Amino acid sequence: MYTFLISIVILVVAYFTYGKFIEKLFDPVEARKTPAYANADGVDFVPMNKHKNALIQLLNIAGTGPIFGPIMGALYGPVAFLWIVIGSIFAGAVHDYLTGMISIRNKGAHIPELAGKFLGAASKHIVNVFALLLLLLVGTVFVTTPASLLSILVDGKIAAGIIIGVIFIYYFLSTILPIDKIIGRFYPYFGAVLLIGTLGVGIALLFSDYKIPELNFTNMHPGNLPIFPILFFTITCGALSGFHATQSPIISRTVEKESQGRYIFYGMMIAEAIIAMIWAAAAMSIFDGQSLSGLINSGTPSAVVNEVSMTLLGAVGGTIAVLGAIVLPITSGDTAFRAARSIIADYIKMDQTQLVKRLIIAIPLFIISAALTQIDFNLLWRYFSWANQATAGIALWIATMYLYIQGKNYLVSLAPAIFITYMVFVYILNQKIGFNLDLDLSYIVGLVLTAVVIVLFYGKARKNRQQDVQTVVTVE
Repeated sequence: MYTFLISIVILVVAYFTYGKFIEKLFDPVEARKTPAYANADGVDFVPMNKHKNALIQLLNIAGTGPIFGPIMGALYGPVAFLWIVIGSIFAGAVHDYLTGMISIRNKGAHIPELAGKFLGAASKHIVNVFALLLLLLVGTVFVTTPASLLSILVDGKIAAGIIIGVIFIYYFLSTILPIDKIIGRFYPYFGAVLLIGTLGVGIALLFSDYKIPELNFTNMHPGNLPIFPILFFTITCGALSGFHATQSPIISRTVEKESQGRYIFYGMMIAEAIIAMIWAAAAMSIFDGQSLSGLINSGTPSAVVNEVSMTLLGAVGGTIAVLGAIVLPITSGDTAFRAARSIIADYIKMDQTQLVKRLIIAIPLFIISAALTQIDFNLLWRYFSWANQATAGIALWIATMYLYIQGKNYLVSLAPAIFITYMVFVYILNQKIGFNLDLDLSYIVGLVLTAVVIVLFYGKARKNRQQDVQTVVTVE
């Protein structure tokens, strides 16, 4: 229990210390006009207050990941706590804050546009493919997982196909309507359900007879899967997630002042980490490795969420907790499709003020996603995990380039960029969904490839530094 409580305290303190350090490093300007005002269009660029923006950001980024990921990460034992705490403070929250703020400084640009600007024209096209792949996978996974939870909650009395259809309709409306019509209006209620349910699980766990394990570095995975690199692709949301880089620009277009960035971007990543800590602790405390693995394999992590909630909170409280777990993927799935629409529109330069133009982009996206729902969840999750962390690496390299050009301490983003890039290479080299190489060989080849990326980065950085800074870093 001490590891759990100390971890929560460290996360909260980090917001006021390291978060403040990162904010001071970026140097937000209170008087600078944000894209919400400079590019106001009544659809995507709409000023909203910081509390609403923060809640929307939390619900956007905290999809299935900070529940399902930590539940599956719990199979490795308490070492999962360490990754959540260190990862969120020094990687995830830095990633989210810098991505959001750099987007604000560049007219609310999405990650492909930022990649093209800071890493080179070719990067824009590569990242565009990565981002759209990730968003389609997220949208699809976050249709099937809440549908699975709802099906369990109603004891199978409503067909899963009907539930999926209803969720798709909600996603479609959230994708095409102005952001303040559905997302801005209903998210406060969704947030209340989430917070009540999650806090209920956390408090009930502390006062239960279940023992939260203390930190140790023993790999407890029943299948003896390696901690490096698998853990970092199992727990993504809650520690470091590239999906957030696709979501932050949605809110960068609604932020009223740059000074609100730490609260909205860094702060909500810390909040997500606390959610992840609660669910990881619950899974470790109530189940042993074998029973947890068996329950996950028999019904995806949805079955674990239901079992934990009902065990700790009973029928009524457990239902609220499950509804909170349902809210998370739904409120990330809807903005995943919205972000995909926006990225495509920016890429092909199609104005989105007219509904018909939004429909031209949105309809094909939903047709593709509907087809993807027929693919096995576990396979989708593995591809999602790799695409997710690859996108996180790209976003951190963008942030590092931005800070380098500005002559600021770029090590804060360089260190996590190098780490996750190395993990991305090792994972895809070793896993069956990739090249299926021996793990030791993957470590060596991954190291070489990461070194190549670092050399390429510095080569590009020196060229950018030689140019007029104002042509590279937009200051609105």
